[in-house]
Amino acid sequence: MGPLALAGWLFADFLLVLALVAMGDQADPLAEQRPTPRPSPTHTAKPKPKPTTTPAGPRSVMKSRFEFRVSGTDDASLIRQIRNATASHGTQQAAFVLTFGGTQNGTAYARRVNALLQTARPRMFDRDTATEDFLNLQAASNTAKVWVYFYTTPR
Repeated sequence: MGPLALAGWLFADFLLVLALVAMGDQADPLAEQRPTPRPSPTHTAKPKPKPTTTPAGPRSVMKSRFEFRVSGTDDASLIRQIRNATASHGTQQAAFVLTFGGTQNGTAYARRVNALLQTARPRMFDRDTATEDFLNLQAASNTAKVWVYFYTTPR
């Protein structure tokens, strides 16, 4: 593996660690809203309705990634591959996506795959989903490995 590939992987690893540290530094917004247990009163009271407001604040990101591969040059085929690969995660929303395209032109291929994500699954990959294009010199041409990190809670 040459120095260019090592530098690319080092940058990718650094970016991943930086993102996870930044997201791990944030407190869970739902943890603060859990009521503390109290002893039950001795008299009978009517139950209070639970508030229906959604929690405000940042969402957390899962530590584990969902990974799939795509290949080919036809946009329709790539969209179909993305839809098939992500079908089991259809209700989740992606926080960020790292895409590793193969060979010397891999970064451009990764950018192309990332551009098709929203077309394939608009609710999963919306315009707020962060994407990053990387190069994988050990992979074949016109192939990509896609790493998706989902939010822990739905919107």
